[in-house]
Amino acid sequence: MTRTPWTTRALAVTFSALPAACSDDGAGTTDAVVTTTGSTGSSEAATAAPTTSAPTTTTAPTSEPGTTEPVTASDSDSSTGPGTATETTGEPVCADGTIVCDGAVAKVCDGMGGFHGEETCPDACAPGLGCVACVPGEGVCDGAVATHCNDEGSGYVDTVCDEVQGVACQDGQCVGACAPASLGSSYIGCDYYPVVTANAVGPFFTFAVVVSNVSAEDADVTITRGDAPVMDILVPANSVEVVPLPWVDELVVGSGSKVVVDGAYRVRSSRPVTLYQYSPIEYEKDGLSTMSNDASLLMPTNVWGTDTMVIGRNTHFGNPGLYAVVAREDGTAISVTPSATGGLVRAGGGVAADGTGMVMLDEGDVLQVLSADGAPPPNQPDPSDLTGTRVVSDKPVMVLGGHYCTFIPTSVCCCDHLEELNLPVENLAREYLVTTPLVKPPGEDPFIKARMVRVIATTDGTTLSYDPPQNGAPAALAKAGDYAEIETDVDFKISANFKIAVSEYMLGQDAGGATGDPAMTISVPLEQYRSSYSFHAPTNYESNFANITAPNGATVTLDGAPVAGFEPIGATGYAVARVELPDGADGDHTISGDVAFGVQVYGYGQFTSYWYPGGLDLTLIPQ
Repeated sequence: MTRTPWTTRALAVTFSALPAACSDDGAGTTDAVVTTTGSTGSSEAATAAPTTSAPTTTTAPTSEPGTTEPVTASDSDSSTGPGTATETTGEPVCADGTIVCDGAVAKVCDGMGGFHGEETCPDACAPGLGCVACVPGEGVCDGAVATHCNDEGSGYVDTVCDEVQGVACQDGQCVGACAPASLGSSYIGCDYYPVVTANAVGPFFTFAVVVSNVSAEDADVTITRGDAPVMDILVPANSVEVVPLPWVDELVVGSGSKVVVDGAYRVRSSRPVTLYQYSPIEYEKDGLSTMSNDASLLMPTNVWGTDTMVIGRNTHFGNPGLYAVVAREDGTAISVTPSATGGLVRAGGGVAADGTGMVMLDEGDVLQVLSADGAPPPNQPDPSDLTGTRVVSDKPVMVLGGHYCTFIPTSVCCCDHLEELNLPVENLAREYLVTTPLVKPPGEDPFIKARMVRVIATTDGTTLSYDPPQNGAPAALAKAGDYAEIETDVDFKISANFKIAVSEYMLGQDAGGATGDPAMTISVPLEQYRSSYSFHAPTNYESNFANITAPNGATVTLDGAPVAGFEPIGATGYAVARVELPDGADGDHTISGDVAFGVQVYGYGQFTSYWYPGGLDLTLIPQ
């Protein structure tokens, strides 16, 4: 076959610019206490860049359906050149610029049944990509090592199929219930890293993880720390196990920023599970109260990210705010860049006193960064708040944010520990619903208690709106990493022109309710809602609750019983129900709906509390 006088370089340029595919109730207004921190000034909302789709894969260009005459070179544009189709098959003509393969020959369709040109590939041809080093998805097995071609066709990737997770190699791919392709992207997984964070709690109390087996088969769970085995347990199908673990002393003591080698535990399961950590699990033990508790949802390693915005709080009475970073792979390079408020740090572990740093972590290592003392200049934000610090890495990591022990607000007693998962930027979104918690004073009926809402910008020139409107709430955040706080007892939706991160904090016990103290949760983007969850609420707290946010008219069942009492949230089309959780035998709960909805779980003891999202999807959301 005669080749069109068309160079390989020209073919590559043509491929990069291919078309995408072949043809074929009323809002009320409320007053809120608002604090805005970070940079000052305003900017206009920017428009996000449009996204483009990859070329459509097809196998052979043909003439239009129903054509009765063969398409020949003379029927097509004279510029088509050699390679023009000459037979009719009744299939659609592929779109102009689509790459198809004829054996090892890559051809670019002209949209009229012919080709712009072709190239013989030295290695392989992949439809939609053209000449490649290997065909995506193809691979081989060498014992437990799966070697498969990457999605770009540029080379091979080696993956160890973890037998501990019940994963085996087949045709160059890891297969099994715990293989990444089987798990999808959510809080459900088979490989987790619990992390102790700095806390005023005494060693008498227990750090613990709660393993919830969401599958219909028993799960074999293996816990290690570095190379050292910790324990093996069996978690029966559709059940929960509370697993006490030793405190990691180097992390629980808030003495300074540091890297702790093998500081994280690793929890691996042979079946999909969910994992929460409690620091500590008890609020009272043998007549003693901890007064410094919180809990966090954990992300499985298959959905970790490489770009995370820290959410914490400022240094308070010498007690530091914090963030912790854990790596899943050796040789993970981490860069930290402080926000306008994150420039006072207890230097250590590769992080300087101004909050900047470059740190190298191996698998299971933990970087814990603590804020330093510092009074803000007049009319300026507190420079000791790590919120907005950007953690960027060359390999996936998990980030937790929180506090050693703090008042919220700063003038209201009493101090409590904070910790919560911080979502990677790729999982954040522009819309969130935030709802007030119930509090139940001992011997009294529950009532709504105000809380603090914090909104953090990921992009310069972020604009904000609220439904229902919140009087005095900020309309804009000037710089990435800036944040604003709103103290209010109203449920509302926050919308932004760019991605934002949102957190909520319980107020201290003296703010009302005669129980509880500060706790922290992250708000879940509407796009990450699910239609079913399994979660755990400790049975030794005075009271436990779930806030359920769902579209108006949704049907939701908790532990098999219908959820009633939904109240509309402004004109958002969503409603919230606050449900006191029954103090069951094991604290395990399941909740499901006929549409996607959100759930937040929280509980109270004397001068302590916890709060965490009951679960979420972790899909990638474009800016």
